[in-house]
Amino acid sequence: MIPSIDLEALSAQDKTALDAMAEAATGIGFATVHNTALEAAEVRAVIETYREFFRLPERDKAGIDMARTGANRGWGASGSEQVDPDANPDYKQFFDSGVTLPETDPRREMPVYAPNIWPAEPVAFAKTISGYYTQACGVAMEVLRGLAQAISAPRDAFDAAFDPPMALLRGNYYPARPDWAGAKDFGIATHTDYGCLTLLATDGSPGLEVRKRGGGWIPVAAAPGTFVINFGEMMEFWTEGRVRATPHRVVGGTNERISVPLFFNPSHDTNVAPPGAQGVIRAGDHLARRFKETYLHLKKS
Repeated sequence: MIPSIDLEALSAQDKTALDAMAEAATGIGFATVHNTALEAAEVRAVIETYREFFRLPERDKAGIDMARTGANRGWGASGSEQVDPDANPDYKQFFDSGVTLPETDPRREMPVYAPNIWPAEPVAFAKTISGYYTQACGVAMEVLRGLAQAISAPRDAFDAAFDPPMALLRGNYYPARPDWAGAKDFGIATHTDYGCLTLLATDGSPGLEVRKRGGGWIPVAAAPGTFVINFGEMMEFWTEGRVRATPHRVVGGTNERISVPLFFNPSHDTNVAPPGAQGVIRAGDHLARRFKETYLHLKKS
């Protein structure tokens, strides 16, 4: 069973909420979170903004195709990612954006901190998406504070590591499962997330499936205003395996689906090696390696 967590109660250190977070973090690796600072209407507006963009003709999106620009920002065409080398490339479109650093900050040269690349249409796209990004980062930080307490760490244990975050906001467009799709075709194939925490908003359509520890799959859906959270590889080794990264997938169904994950990751130079480890694992190096294994244009380069 996927735990359901009231974020306001978690922030108030309510025992029931803390126990639910501990169960999610150390057990299944997933939860749903409600009663956050983001209202359902705000989430719906973001989802519909992405939907309007994805429905544009491909020629209108080609100019910001990250396979052409080389940046870790912009549009990704269907088939441009392959999260599982034993499956076919994922048949979804996506759009990536991230933190905005000052123009004088040299870290803007790094792909994970690159300037955002915005489409000309829809007109309000940049304003809507960047505004949501800021709010979602605030919610994600509050979730991490609750996680810290749930695993008996100080509430602010993760705070300093996320200044500035390598947080990536993605809009995913999953079409209805194509007639040609076979056993190796997925909206996104089985994978674990690469970073620390994923805060996922969806349009409420089914599609996401979480792998059980003993085998089999659990379907997870959430209406706008409720978020699905899960933990990634970086958080698993940063906490010496206490927090679990769980495989999940989207097979695809009869309806199109929009999802909006915020991949909330610490700053580039944060050492995410387990406490007491002799070696250093920089968060940015881990993400760069995993991106090169996933994006087809980076594999080719």
